[in-house]
Amino acid sequence: MAAAALALVDRAEAWPGVDGLADLAVWALIEEAELTPKPGLVDRRGSGAHHDLDLALLHRSARSLRPAFRDMAEAAAGRVPDRFLREDLAAIGRDGERAMMAATGGSNAHRGAIWALGLLLAGAVIAGGASPRRIGGIAGAIARNPDRFAPRAASHGTHVRDLHGVSGARGEAWDGFPHAVAVGLPALRAARGAGAGETEARLDALLAIMASLDDTCLLHRGGQGALDAAQAGARAVLAAGGTAHPAGRARLAVLDADLLARWASPGGSADLLAATLFLDCIDRRFAPWNA
Repeated sequence: MAAAALALVDRAEAWPGVDGLADLAVWALIEEAELTPKPGLVDRRGSGAHHDLDLALLHRSARSLRPAFRDMAEAAAGRVPDRFLREDLAAIGRDGERAMMAATGGSNAHRGAIWALGLLLAGAVIAGGASPRRIGGIAGAIARNPDRFAPRAASHGTHVRDLHGVSGARGEAWDGFPHAVAVGLPALRAARGAGAGETEARLDALLAIMASLDDTCLLHRGGQGALDAAQAGARAVLAAGGTAHPAGRARLAVLDADLLARWASPGGSADLLAATLFLDCIDRRFAPWNA
């Protein structure tokens, strides 16, 4: 699937409408889910460190979000990144979350991805055929506005963020998604440039994100020990040459076994890999300077 998808982005095309961008967001979620082998995460081998998720469920979740993604893209058309757009996107995102929960039987498959991809969709609509950094910057400008209608109940991510003093998904968005724009994308493209296959390039991008992200999913599931182990393990894979090399692949297996033993999953990193794939596809497929 990855090779076939990559073939679609080797030429510049006309900038997509809201339907095309919504399809691309769903594509990014499915490509992330299908990527195998991912440490501690659901993939084609099984459920990873999850008892309530599997690959078929992730597919259902991604497809259920397509109407919300389309509505987010449509809501951003002709708008500026102000409080009113922020609140409109949040309301659509909450509707999308309810659709996701209905499709998955109550499993939180993509809550973080709704936040990240929704903001990036809006940023892409406002920016048009701009660079990933510009799209991320606009997404950050939207995210930094307050939402008067946000639920008052604290999420797991908010609790972990306050407990461990990390910025979490909110801080990542406020900063313009640096782990997608400045970490995931360069790692993805460096691996491709070094001759890695698309699967290995995407795995290396995931590991680069894991190596530096204070992933609140890991902190929630396994505390500081799980985060430290994931970051050190990801760095070890990359230091061994990445997943295209036998030594790096062996290190990946060690990291996967460690996270499974801890029952810890880097879900935040997976969300940002989907964001990376979304931005990469926009840049490769639709950027006017690629024509």
